[in-house]
Amino acid sequence: MADHRSAQTITLPARGWRIDPRHALIAAAICWTGFAVMVAAVLAGRTGGLDSTGLLLWRGGAELRPIGPPWVLEALRDVTALGGVLLRNVVMAAALFALLVLRLRREAVVLVGTVIGGWLINSGIKALVGRPRPTIVPHLTEAGGASFPSGHSFNSAVVYLAIALAFAAMSPRQPVRLTIIAAAAVLSLTIAFSRVWLGVHFPSDVIAGWLGGVGWALLATALLDRPAKAVAAQAAESLEAATPGEVA
Repeated sequence: MADHRSAQTITLPARGWRIDPRHALIAAAICWTGFAVMVAAVLAGRTGGLDSTGLLLWRGGAELRPIGPPWVLEALRDVTALGGVLLRNVVMAAALFALLVLRLRREAVVLVGTVIGGWLINSGIKALVGRPRPTIVPHLTEAGGASFPSGHSFNSAVVYLAIALAFAAMSPRQPVRLTIIAAAAVLSLTIAFSRVWLGVHFPSDVIAGWLGGVGWALLATALLDRPAKAVAAQAAESLEAATPGEVA
């Protein structure tokens, strides 16, 4: 019996954009300057007013629990989970798989390098500073380890912004790219805010964490582009015989 199924052609997206390395380095320098200021202020003990005011701002009653309906607290627990190790890595793995399916290998390599580097940087700074977590308000979710900088804030900024930059490369339209990147920034900021609301981080922890995470994501984009391009080219050459015409 003849096979009447028609052949299907899948058109892979072309890279329409890459962030200008100079702009990325300038923005990264601004973020890392802010991060350094926060580190200096924390080590000098000058963030007490900011931290106590930020933690107590929306709390009341003898138990110092957040003011508002119970659903707000549950929603923020859901939001903060997006910055936790499990869900953050699930999202990163799904994005990596999608990039490989779309044959955007350079973007995939940059994403992996950015995320691994960010985790190492945050862990190293946490160990060096060794700041204990706040105790002036109750913790409304489980949290362990050192407080500064906020790992949720740092790593969520790294992961979600790196993913946004990778997928923004597929669109030649600036409004689309800006929307993708802005959505990642808002999501990571919301995760950072949730850590203070839940009482497990000082405001200075999450400010520094978010600035450091964004700064590293931008810096890594500029530094890893050429090595990632070389790795992607080698991978394309090794697969060329099996899948001719593949995009590096």
